[in-house]
Order: sequence, then C-alpha cells, then structure tokens
Amino acid sequence: MEHLSGIKGIIFDYGGTIDSYGVHWSEVIWDGYCKVRVPVTKEQFRECYVYAERELARTRHILPEHNFYDLLLIKMRIELGNLSDGNLLPAGYDTENAALEIARYCYDRARQSVEDARPTLELLYDKYPMVLVSNFYGNVETVLADFDLRKYFKSIVESAVVGVRKPDPRIFSLGVEALGLQPENVLVVGDSYAKDIVPAESIGCKVAWLKGKGWTDKDDAVLHTCIIKNLNEIPESLI
Repeated sequence: MEHLSGIKGIIFDYGGTIDSYGVHWSEVIWDGYCKVRVPVTKEQFRECYVYAERELARTRHILPEHNFYDLLLIKMRIELGNLSDGNLLPAGYDTENAALEIARYCYDRARQSVEDARPTLELLYDKYPMVLVSNFYGNVETVLADFDLRKYFKSIVESAVVGVRKPDPRIFSLGVEALGLQPENVLVVGDSYAKDIVPAESIGCKVAWLKGKGWTDKDDAVLHTCIIKNLNEIPESLI
C-alpha cells in the first residue's frame, strides 16, 4: 500500500474487518461447521447461511443487549434449524449442541482477531479521530463493549440505527460528517470491495481494502491499488 497523505481521520468497518482478518464471515462459520463435523456440503451450508441472513433482516431476532456470542448462537440456531427442516441432517441430530459449539468456535476466532487488531487501533487512536461505520443488527455497541473496542471510536454509524445500509454511500457520508472532515481527508478501512471500497471512493474518501477470502471466486479475483493483507500495514502507510 502506497504512502497516504492528507489523512486526518479514519472510518473503520467492523464485521469482517476487525473481527475476522478480512475473511468473509461465511468462511469462518464454515470452518466451525467442519470442526463440529456437521454432515452437510458447503453448498448446503451456503444456502442456509443466506437463509439466516434474510431471516435476521426480516425478523428482529437480535436485540441491542446481545453480544457477539449471543448473535452467533441465534444465527446458528436459525441455520441449523433450516437444515433440519429441509431434512438435510440425520434424524435425531443434536442441532442445539452443534449451534453451541459453532457459536463458541466463531466467537473465539473473533476475539483473537480483535486482539490482533488492537495494537493497530491503539496506534491510530493516538493520532487520528476514528468512526465506525457498519452494517449491523442494532447491537454493535454491545459487541464493541464486550470486546473493549468502543473507546477507540468517536462515533458509531450503524445501519440498523441510521436506516441506511452499505453499499449506499450515504452511510459513509454520515461517517465523514461525524468526523467533521472533508472526504479527501478520510481513510476508509474495510474488507468488502463492493460494500466498503466502491462506495467510499465514490464520495471522495481514500481507502484501504483488507482483502481476505471473499464470498465468491469473482470477489477474490478483483484487484485494487490499495489492498492490504494485515491491519498493521495502515500505520506503516500513514507514517
């Protein structure tokens, strides 16, 4: 990543950026399925993953007081329930125990990613005002508090609260406004090319794309001049 000049503030995405090393969360959860040995194919898993995402968008399962483990457990119950309802799991399969084990595995993975990101957040927090802009379920404040991350961010712009979702660039405009800066003086850090990088650039922000394993092979094939593989590349680029 090339040297960045003129940066006076930073916008971070949360899910996939701070909590999973840039890897799409479906891949993390699939690792959990494999660890627990849920007897389904990856394609069957991906279908239940999409089903659960749509169900969470349609019905308010996630409440503001739910931390990330709570969220994961609710999501795993929906996914595994969908697989069971579709007769894709053996008769008598213990979906509750599988949900508990996968949720714990994914939560521990998230916590490790957060701890690995913390030194970078500390360095940047000392020098720049930071805002979080995230598509989330209305509980991101609780998630951040549980992981001791809230202190790093001047403001939180959460899709479920402000009524705007990525890739709508207006959600990034709200983040820029919260920083009180011009877009050209703001660096946006995110893991999604379509949902973070494209809309942020469209309003004039500079970007750092934390590129990990994406949802599709097409996503993985996309290239950009501002790709990073680790968050610790950001302070190096801002020196």
